[in-house]
Amino acid sequence: MPELLAPAGNPEALDAAINEGADAVYLGLKAFNARLRTTNFAWNQFEAAVDSLHKIGKKIFVTVNTVIQENETEKMYRFLDYLNKIGPDGIIVQDYGVVRLVQQFFPNLRIHASTQMNIASAKAANTMSRSGIKRVVLARELNLEEIKQIKQETNVELEVFVHGALCVSESGLCLFSSYLGGKSANRGMCTQACRRLYEADCASGIKQGFYFSPYDLQLVDQIPDLINAGVASFKIEGRMKSAEYVGSVVSAYRYLIDHWEEDKKGSIATAKRLLATDFARSKTAYWYTSDKAENILNPEQASGTGIYLGKISKTKHLQGKKAGLYATLTGGSYDAEPGDSIRLHKKDDSGRESWKIKNTFTDNNSYWIDIPENFSTGDSVYLLQTKNMSKCYPHVLPKDISRFRTQPGDRLLPILDLSPLDTDFEKSFPEGLYFQVSTIKDALTVQSEKPVRVILELNSQTKEALLDQKDKVPLSKKQTIISLDPYLPQGSEHKLVEIIDYLLEAGFKNWIVNNPGHIAMFRGKKAFLTAGPYLYTFNRWAVSWLENQDITALITPIENSKDNLLETFSVDQRKRVLVTIFAYPALFRMRFQLPENYDFMYFSDREGSVFKALSTPDGSFVLPENPFSITDKQSYLKSTGFSRFLIDLSKTDVKRNELKQIMASYNSGKPLPETDRFNWKEGFYSPDTIRTVSNKQQNRKKYSTAGKRRKK
Repeated sequence: MPELLAPAGNPEALDAAINEGADAVYLGLKAFNARLRTTNFAWNQFEAAVDSLHKIGKKIFVTVNTVIQENETEKMYRFLDYLNKIGPDGIIVQDYGVVRLVQQFFPNLRIHASTQMNIASAKAANTMSRSGIKRVVLARELNLEEIKQIKQETNVELEVFVHGALCVSESGLCLFSSYLGGKSANRGMCTQACRRLYEADCASGIKQGFYFSPYDLQLVDQIPDLINAGVASFKIEGRMKSAEYVGSVVSAYRYLIDHWEEDKKGSIATAKRLLATDFARSKTAYWYTSDKAENILNPEQASGTGIYLGKISKTKHLQGKKAGLYATLTGGSYDAEPGDSIRLHKKDDSGRESWKIKNTFTDNNSYWIDIPENFSTGDSVYLLQTKNMSKCYPHVLPKDISRFRTQPGDRLLPILDLSPLDTDFEKSFPEGLYFQVSTIKDALTVQSEKPVRVILELNSQTKEALLDQKDKVPLSKKQTIISLDPYLPQGSEHKLVEIIDYLLEAGFKNWIVNNPGHIAMFRGKKAFLTAGPYLYTFNRWAVSWLENQDITALITPIENSKDNLLETFSVDQRKRVLVTIFAYPALFRMRFQLPENYDFMYFSDREGSVFKALSTPDGSFVLPENPFSITDKQSYLKSTGFSRFLIDLSKTDVKRNELKQIMASYNSGKPLPETDRFNWKEGFYSPDTIRTVSNKQQNRKKYSTAGKRRKK
């Protein structure tokens, strides 16, 4: 029987999960997990939870699923040492550097690959298995047949999300929140850019909508098939959800798992009834029933969760015993009562807040509820849960946890020296300027700047040209590097292997790999591999993991900062790094074409920043209108020992005048106007800094969005 794995964002949710029948829980501590905005567990609470759960035969997994910077590696080492002492049943990991640390120092810790690691194929799972990974949490953008095939081709345990919120972007590949203000999804600080209200320049005029806010996942109907497919663990999303939510969802899936064999139709119906109190977004089975975006995106759907109660029509303050701000609502069909939990959304999408109602009253046939002070007329209100949904569960943690006192110690992390670079490496990876493009035409255009290498993205267009025997591609095979897409679904795996083998035989020996599955495809074959920016290398331990895969050269992640780049690589190691100095970074990468009624390319947020939406046969992408650029920093970078630079023009048509402007900045050291530094200067967001999303956007050069569109 598969494991039912539930979220435990706090001790109350832990109680609900276990008492409703979860076999295991996953939780985060105060650092290094992808839900830093939730409560998380204190050290003594966690130690007590491990002790208590093991006594009753339940399992507990710890999320360590963020990327870490070089200056955090010692803290991570101490954290892993602490976990090794406490003994959870596994740790859920994203960073290859953490995998490498566990391999080296804590081999008894069981590692699970996080969904943030973007494992969507058997070859990716098998690559991680070679590094000691026992289970992979599959990317959510897969269908049932793909999961069946992965199971047939790997011995690694498979964990699958079955319920809860979805990301619109392919797993582990979202850069939007990080681009807006350094709050990286890869660092557990996602600000949910997909849930925001945007303004789009449609054919019929300017329209507002929640264009990238997906429905919630619900796989009740698919559970029997997934059990038969051999999935080891069913995972419920929701470490930021209430205990009531966790309890109701766990009870539904528990019942279904236990009873589907004796009564499949009836158990599915019962599970759906138990889920009736899941006041979340509309539900989708995602890729299990359809690959069309229309089944998961609805611009009219507000970004929030809950049953719509209406909009605030009037407010007033009361004094005395029931002092506070009160509101009356219009447009809903339910009157919330004291004890009910609601969620309020500002009409301009600038703020949201959950609130438990304390007081109500009726005045002149109007029903009033108390609300937070910072909301007003026009704001929307949703019901999250009713007071009668609340249950009192027996506590998992003992009342007295004073005897649990273990905390991370002060062990020093041994120094790691990366392997020295030989002369053959420099022949395959020469210093100079590299260009990346998405079409053969653009590859020929950038040749005018005499790059040492041209990186050609392998997509539906270039694939056809490269495989066409009638017309020879007018590119030097020695000077061309082929870049593979970071999302590698099982459905594309076998065909991609055939294409790679064909092109290797044709003489294309230089490749950029962006997914663990790509690594397996080249094992035992003669090729020079460079790790792309999506094989995140924010620390030298991640670089060391790549070395163990026979990969020496790498492109630094575009989220990276100057300070972390300098700290990660000593001067003698900097020649292995290709530094991106210009790009239109893909902020969202989606495994589907956008709905037909998305008849726009440009859209903007409430801060006035403009973005482009591209829908292609290879998927959909959201790019910033203002590119990332540090072209003016190449002289500085050279002085510090970096000598290989990338101008990434993929996902855009290369215009000669734009190319000239980029090169003028590169050669003169003058900044390009209307560009963005991303995290280059300020690094990732930290509570210790004063940077905010709005501050960063206010500092950008403002311009007319309509004017920008006309230029295109």
